[in-house]
Amino acid sequence: KASEKKWGSAVMKLGFSLLPSLIFRAQARLGLSPTHLAVLLQIADYWWEHERKPYPGTSALGERLSLSPRQVRRHIADLEKAGLVKRIERRAAHRGKLTNFYDLSGLVEKLKKLEPEFREVQEMKRKVARRGGLARQKNQTEKKT
Repeated sequence: KASEKKWGSAVMKLGFSLLPSLIFRAQARLGLSPTHLAVLLQIADYWWEHERKPYPGTSALGERLSLSPRQVRRHIADLEKAGLVKRIERRAAHRGKLTNFYDLSGLVEKLKKLEPEFREVQEMKRKVARRGGLARQKNQTEKKT
């Protein structure tokens, strides 16, 4: 309901994705260019169930991102080299190759490793805000010396 109030029910009826904010906050730490992040988020948009890996085609991803399938494959290869995505080939009996599965467990693990550091910074910011900000904290420190 809160999302419908923000975005409108018609927009929300077309679907939504649940993503941790840490993906955005840690973009630089993960070494993600804006295009790499966009490709990663597009793949994540297809990941609806934990057990079922997403399998969008590079053409579909390219259409969403205004990239050629070749450019999409190149960006996915970069994400794979960074350990964020793993491509898993899919084949159909008697029909040949299908779109790849994409395993995002590398991304999940990297976010879990970064979480304590980001949480610590967030807690520090809250403490500073509760104490009246940096200026008040600085004044209290100066009075003690």
